[in-house]
Amino acid sequence: MNWRLIFMLSLFGLAMAIATIWWIPMNVEYILWPIIFLICAYFVAKGCTEKYFLNGFMIGIFNCVWITAAHAIWYAEYMASHPEMQNMHMTGYMMEHPRRAMVFFGPLVGIASGIVIGLLCWIASKIMKKPSAAA
Repeated sequence: MNWRLIFMLSLFGLAMAIATIWWIPMNVEYILWPIIFLICAYFVAKGCTEKYFLNGFMIGIFNCVWITAAHAIWYAEYMASHPEMQNMHMTGYMMEHPRRAMVFFGPLVGIASGIVIGLLCWIASKIMKKPSAAA
């Protein structure tokens, strides 16, 4: 595991967490995440020699921590700049405790995105050729 690389690439998640609170609308966010995932896959494939999927998965988990924490801490600001999120909080538990729901569902999204990043890292590792040890 390349923990330094995982942490460094997870800073995309921290940047997105802060940017999505005040500046980036949800419709732009959906465009930026795939680009970030592909960048992460490239650097994991280039910077690791094994466990590509696990390194990518951990980037997703670290991203989840940054994003969930930032959105929970600045909940009021996040919801004010994302009125479409309020429509998602219209049922049962989510309507009564939307911040708690965010903290509950954040890790589920982190796991799902970690799987996607992990798969992209594994695929990138198969595509990118490593220099041979003899060279």
